[in-house]
Amino acid sequence: MSTTPPPPAPAPPPAALDGLRFAFGTLTVLPVRVTRWDREAARGGMLGAPAVGLVVGGCAAVLGVLALFLGAGPLLAAVASAAVPAVLTRGLHLDGLADTADGLGSGRPAEDALRIMKQSDIGPFGVLALVLVVLAQVAALAQLYGASWARGALAAVVAAVAARLALTQAARAGVPAARPEGLGAAVAGVVPVPGALAVAGVCTVAAAAAGAFLGSYDAVRAALAVLLALAAAELLLRHCTRRFGGVTGDVFGGLAETAATTALVVLCLGR
Repeated sequence: MSTTPPPPAPAPPPAALDGLRFAFGTLTVLPVRVTRWDREAARGGMLGAPAVGLVVGGCAAVLGVLALFLGAGPLLAAVASAAVPAVLTRGLHLDGLADTADGLGSGRPAEDALRIMKQSDIGPFGVLALVLVVLAQVAALAQLYGASWARGALAAVVAAVAARLALTQAARAGVPAARPEGLGAAVAGVVPVPGALAVAGVCTVAAAAAGAFLGSYDAVRAALAVLLALAAAELLLRHCTRRFGGVTGDVFGGLAETAATTALVVLCLGR
């Protein structure tokens, strides 16, 4: 009597798909189920983080441009664009910025500063950082939307990509985790340095190519926005590493907001 062999087990999803699931599942509120939490998936997720920025920035640009075409002024369009990344991340990056500012501003030793960062309340340094960063982002976007809808939309996308690219760079090999648990520990040091540099190069070239549609000057400006955003995030990363002994999830959030704000400021300077 013959028996029917069982059907073959479904092939596991490729590593690249696991990485994208990790990136979208941890960096956004989009309904993406993270199926793997190991270091390989984390590596793919951090390498693919700029792709999350492309989606988030695209949504921000669509809402801002839609607001303009419905008759809203540049300021309302800027508020709409600035709100999208906050909503799609549940405000995690802004919360991380505030906690990082409180930890740095406390002047306490690393262990005490990390404890302050874990508290649920926001101190004066965090409030000040949030106010200044959100105001800077809205002001820059308003200026760019006032120049043209295309420049505002480009800025929303470039800033979102630069913010997530900063996470890729912060997850490179050699950057330790400040705590043995949490998202910071899960992704610290997972990205090889050559991979981080390659992703940065691709994002810079892509930003320049997108800016080229508006003119050669905009191409240069978009590339500079990405590079200077990474430089600003790198300065903060090194300072946090010295102060806290490594990175945390809050530090990643602070890096993302720092990079996004820097990119927007660079894009609107000289206009």
